[in-house]
Amino acid sequence: MEWETVIGLEVHAQLATKSKIFSGSSTTFGAEPNTQASALDLAMPGTLPVPNEQAYRYAIMFGLAIDADIARTSVFERKNYFYPDLPKAYQTTQLEKPIVGPGHVEIELADGTKKTIRIHHAHLEEDAGKSLHEDFHGMSGIDLNRAGTPLVEIVSEPDMRSSEEAVAFAKKLHSIVTSLGICDGEMSQGSMRFDVNISVRKPGEELGTRTETKNLNSFRFMEDAIKLEVERQIDLIEDGGKVIQETRLYNGDTKQARSMRSKEEANDYRYFPCPDLLPVVIEDDYIESIRKELPELPDARQERFITQYGLSSYDASALGSDANMALYFETAAKDSGDTKLTANWIMGELSARLNSADLSIKHSPLSAEQLAGMVSRIADGTISSKMAKQVFDGMWNNGGDADSIIEDQGLKQVSDSGAIEAMVDEVIANSDKQVDNFRNADESKRPKMLGYFVGQIMKASKGQANPQQVNEILLKKLNDLL
Repeated sequence: MEWETVIGLEVHAQLATKSKIFSGSSTTFGAEPNTQASALDLAMPGTLPVPNEQAYRYAIMFGLAIDADIARTSVFERKNYFYPDLPKAYQTTQLEKPIVGPGHVEIELADGTKKTIRIHHAHLEEDAGKSLHEDFHGMSGIDLNRAGTPLVEIVSEPDMRSSEEAVAFAKKLHSIVTSLGICDGEMSQGSMRFDVNISVRKPGEELGTRTETKNLNSFRFMEDAIKLEVERQIDLIEDGGKVIQETRLYNGDTKQARSMRSKEEANDYRYFPCPDLLPVVIEDDYIESIRKELPELPDARQERFITQYGLSSYDASALGSDANMALYFETAAKDSGDTKLTANWIMGELSARLNSADLSIKHSPLSAEQLAGMVSRIADGTISSKMAKQVFDGMWNNGGDADSIIEDQGLKQVSDSGAIEAMVDEVIANSDKQVDNFRNADESKRPKMLGYFVGQIMKASKGQANPQQVNEILLKKLNDLL
């Protein structure tokens, strides 16, 4: 390798508390702008913050899940900077004494290799508001509903060496926080956002100058942004230039990046302990009580899927890494009567439709119960896999259940052996040339010659004959003619 890429991530995960980190304001997504920002969220005179215990519990849950040190004493500081959507002109966060100390996460790459990514720390902080640039005719609007929403910011060590490793790490964190139930993981809603620190160097040399690309909210955007920035830095250095430490933005629609501002250092923010918040002391018994209540984590769930459902390692990873996907699969598998067929439809047709519509499994138009109903009709021979695609389309576009669509569209598969035998006889009787070719062909070539006969039979049955029965009856009758 002529160049080595060095990547570290800062991941912001919105915690799924009902109220904000220091006030009782609602955190519900989608409310009218500025209807969920209280005087306390805006740091109006005379207001005092009150820490949300649930935010601490969620942060500790994450720390335990990554086998991290949990700080027995954590302190909030004020991080001072001006930005239009930061109503206080400072952010209440943690610097010197974060709630979660060093930990680690194991990732698995496409070729099966595993790698441990170190977590430097994770800290609690409040989110800022949101600047809105659409529909304001050259101006920006400010929505402060998000201001004060609790975040856990997860800071990795610079242990990743490619976009593949960075995306695998981000996906693993997404899987952990959603499995714990501490974050809904809805990246399109800003529930999880990624800041990517990138530098390049010759192998064995000191770390190069890094840039930070902020606020990436999809795995695909992250991968594209990393590749673009790595290419930019290498081209810049090879042309005799120098990488400047700066903050950058990436536009996933235009696939272009731009410089936002020079990168700030910690002292630029003038951190000092928040005078309104006392240090929080966490006792060992409190931590252990949380440890006992931890839900099933992704690695354990994937192992269970292998043993309980007989899935391959690949299938178990695809279905078990995301908590919502795992729930969907288990719900559908329970009622479908065919676990493997259920897995195939979820990983195949359903995932393709969701990706095309840019939807998460949580917002699938097709419920797990609907899919199970369709799979069960494939399993019991009522419909073929080809017919099932028509049923799937009907449920995806118009709702309803498989049985109703099968009945309404007359999609029931013909499995009556007598009826199929009659169709086979008719096709053979009208195919003298093809029958002669079959008779005179080498035995090794005969299986490939069945396609013509099967096609004619399926055409005669309007695609509703049971393919397995068609093949069995056809082969027997043709062999009888030899």
